[in-house]
Amino acid sequence: MAKLQTRMAQLIPEWRQEIRTLVQAHGDTKISDVTVAQAYGGMRGVKGMVCDTSEVPPDVGLLIRGTPIAELADRTPEDVFYLLCTGEMPTARDARALQQDLAERARVPAYVWRVLEAMPKDSHPMCMFDTAILAMERESKFRDAYYEGMNKLDYWKPTLEDSLDLIAKLPAIAAGIYRMRYRKGPRISPKKDLTWSQNFAHMLGVKDPDGEFADCMRLYLVLHCDHEGGNVSAHTCHLVGSALSNAYYSVSAALNGLAGPLHGLANQECLKWVLDLKKAVGQPTHDNIRKFAWETLNSGQVVPGYGHAVLRVTDPRFTCLRDFGMKHFPDDPIMKTVNIVFEVVPDVLQQHGKAKNIWPNVDAGSGALLYHYGVKEFSFYTVFFAVSRALGMASQLVINRAMATPIERPKSVTTTWIKKQVGA
Repeated sequence: MAKLQTRMAQLIPEWRQEIRTLVQAHGDTKISDVTVAQAYGGMRGVKGMVCDTSEVPPDVGLLIRGTPIAELADRTPEDVFYLLCTGEMPTARDARALQQDLAERARVPAYVWRVLEAMPKDSHPMCMFDTAILAMERESKFRDAYYEGMNKLDYWKPTLEDSLDLIAKLPAIAAGIYRMRYRKGPRISPKKDLTWSQNFAHMLGVKDPDGEFADCMRLYLVLHCDHEGGNVSAHTCHLVGSALSNAYYSVSAALNGLAGPLHGLANQECLKWVLDLKKAVGQPTHDNIRKFAWETLNSGQVVPGYGHAVLRVTDPRFTCLRDFGMKHFPDDPIMKTVNIVFEVVPDVLQQHGKAKNIWPNVDAGSGALLYHYGVKEFSFYTVFFAVSRALGMASQLVINRAMATPIERPKSVTTTWIKKQVGA
């Protein structure tokens, strides 16, 4: 077995025993109360599931297995996937083994391209991406192993194989869709000597003479990899996976949620607002950006990219992306605008007084980087997000299988029941 599988096989018995001991000793201890407002408000803040791959403390930001995301800004997606799965940073040898393993699994079945080519030419790229993943369900090793009969304590093994197979193919599928959907020319084959993210950049066909775009892709894919278990896409993957649906079904379902405007589409909404701002004010200044922000708020809209369901500080992922942009192309007009917006909008939101969080999230800056390198097809931006977030969804799925997490089945109640409970 490859290094990742070997290390997980060593760690999983320890994790199982830790959880078994915890539940036996404290199984009746209450960890959350639910209010009527939370029941009607999307269960926000209700502690009702476990995710060990990442957490988002409101005053800190994303932690991957306890490591602040900013400390991973120089790592590769392969490093981060290994960390998500094991809780350990890979050695150079482990990282190379994983890189090679993914490269060997990267070939996309020919029937996937035939399915995509049969879709309407104006299909949304997220629909195409999701369809390709679902079409590959026939490749599932978990499905075959389950129907042949296997010990449930081994469910994680074919689930990891499915996850590696799927993750390995995502850059080629996404890049192929980009070139097909936007008429960029024929598909570009991967190179075995490139990393996962470098190959993605290469197969997109974006001009990149000095490798700067590839480095941007590496950073982007690291920063968007995971974000707790309760967001729409991660929770959907967990929910579907809890029924023992395989990784193809589970990730595909999750991406249907990621495609929504309140989740993965947010990055393109943020960039559209910045472009509308530039068109309206001409040369952006602190004063005219402040005026435009107030006009947005007074019209009953929000300033996209500012505020977050959990965070109460500047999203460290935004900081990493902003730092990258200001280092490599500080004079880019869109990047300059994003930077001034960051200096202006929090004060405006504070004066406005209705936002619980006045600080930028990751979406406030991500689109500006893609736009700078010539990827101006907004409808594709969520596919970039999806390629990255698959790392987190897959690692959570593998760990839930390893821990024999049961099928998710919360209890629902009626409005009549709630009215009786509160005496209304």
